Amino acid sequence: MQNTAILLVEDDKNDEELILRALRACEFMGETKVARDGQEAIDHLFSTESPPNLIILDLKLPKLGGLEVLQALRLENKTRLIPVVVFTSSIEQTDVLASYDLGVNSYVRKPVDYKEFNESIRLLVKYWVELNVPMPEERHHMTCH
Repeated sequence: MQNTAILLVEDDKNDEELILRALRACEFMGETKVARDGQEAIDHLFSTESPPNLIILDLKLPKLGGLEVLQALRLENKTRLIPVVVFTSSIEQTDVLASYDLGVNSYVRKPVDYKEFNESIRLLVKYWVELNVPMPEERHHMTCH
């Protein structure tokens, strides 16, 4: 897929590096942008002309939490159809329920094991970037008036 982009919303430097390393290891050839807090993610998404194909979103973020980011994304026509995967260490049932209530496409808990962590990212990219068929662009524009 050409011109593929991922927005990673992650405030933990170690997790950010692990995710970026895992993306390189699975040979993701697209562009990866990183936002280190929720407000930076919103600012980027609402100012860009070409939205990412996938957003990997942590929940525990400074300035604006992941759930608030998700809610803002789903309220805006420009961003409401972008696939969002919550990738977090939270196993709180309330976080899982709130994420799905706000329209998350998938909720994945960050594995502690390094190999499992890499495999999780590989599978995420494989599914959402390679296998998933996104809504056709013309239909997307029709729903965004």
